[in-house]
Amino acid sequence: MSALTIFTDSEASTPVWQSSDAEEIRHKLNSKNVRFERWEANRDLGVDPQPETVIKAYQHAIDRLVAEKGYQSWDVISMRSDNPQKETLREKFLSEHTHGEDEVRFFVEGAGLFCLHLDGHIYQILCEKNDLISVPAGTPHWFDMGSSPHFTAIRIFDNQEGWIANFTGDNIADAYPRLP
Repeated sequence: MSALTIFTDSEASTPVWQSSDAEEIRHKLNSKNVRFERWEANRDLGVDPQPETVIKAYQHAIDRLVAEKGYQSWDVISMRSDNPQKETLREKFLSEHTHGEDEVRFFVEGAGLFCLHLDGHIYQILCEKNDLISVPAGTPHWFDMGSSPHFTAIRIFDNQEGWIANFTGDNIADAYPRLP
């Protein structure tokens, strides 16, 4: 179940707000210019769908975003617990960073935790199947895929180069809850 937990950026042990209601999550995040919405596939994806199948199932929603925001490229990424680089990748994504473009992710299956550092607060968004999140360019954030990752996501980009991180050097992510 999708969830949003908000902490102050000075107190990681006690949340100031929590919800697992998708509409409340959307409202709270939209007020911070963070897009959160739910998508449905227009076909059955079957077991372990190939990237081409995933894109075809969500092309209608991707096209809507492209028309609205001018995004230029998209792809599909999957991460599984048997990936030999999972620990290295997890550590990389757990470091607070920003991007020069929006970071748009849609979860086809599985889950991941986006943590945004906004206005003196940490917004932890547990994204699961059917969740789309768009983190605005320049927003300090990190991502936790957990110690046993399992997700497939569509990544949508403003540019052809794809994911380019600018690490802040702040270790704030170390203080906040992570996925098991």
